[in-house]
Amino acid sequence: MTAMIEIENAEKTFTMHLQGGVQLPVVRGVSFEVKAGECVVLSGPSGAGKSSILKMIFGNYRCDGGRIGVRHDGALIDLANAEPRQILSVRRATTGYVSQFLRAVPRVATIDVVAEPLIANGTPRPLAREKAGQLLRRLNIPERLWALPPSTFSGGEQQRVNIARGFISDLPILLLDEPTASLDAANRTVVVDLIGEKKRARVAMVAIVHDDEIRHLIADRIVDVTSFAAAA
Repeated sequence: MTAMIEIENAEKTFTMHLQGGVQLPVVRGVSFEVKAGECVVLSGPSGAGKSSILKMIFGNYRCDGGRIGVRHDGALIDLANAEPRQILSVRRATTGYVSQFLRAVPRVATIDVVAEPLIANGTPRPLAREKAGQLLRRLNIPERLWALPPSTFSGGEQQRVNIARGFISDLPILLLDEPTASLDAANRTVVVDLIGEKKRARVAMVAIVHDDEIRHLIADRIVDVTSFAAAA
């Protein structure tokens, strides 16, 4: 199986500029790979660096050392040394991200928030909206709410919109940061099913999941982040 993500001795340190430039090491020696069709779950206590690793893979955080290799357009791109335009290209065509919080343009209808990633990549609006509606239905968002902005929704409803937006694209890599955190049992099951479908479509996934039951339902491999903690 092809490795879609190859991480080797990656490290991250934050510089606290408002506190006299204090250096705050977060992770070091991060090394693992993720193959097509595999879901790797990062485990460890809060503050161990799980989200920082996810953001390094997405290119939100610049890696301070080592290598973050992501397979993009048939080549392995090292995000630790990539130009900003390369990182943006990887996000558009290769790597999707489902964060814990929905960030949507105010006053935009929910169905258009979900459809936007497809429209941005050239899918005709009617087809994109049709696919968005299918996902919203699966995630139990009533059709009467689709024309409303998601900012008017409850936390759990917003998270389901966020999941629909993250899962709508057919990108080869998907990063999941606590996708089931605010969901009830029925909707957690829907997310587990969606992850299973992505696996069958050969999508490589890295996830953070604190729920033990969900973790063991979706994980092909569990990577213990405590071994990478800079303070260890």
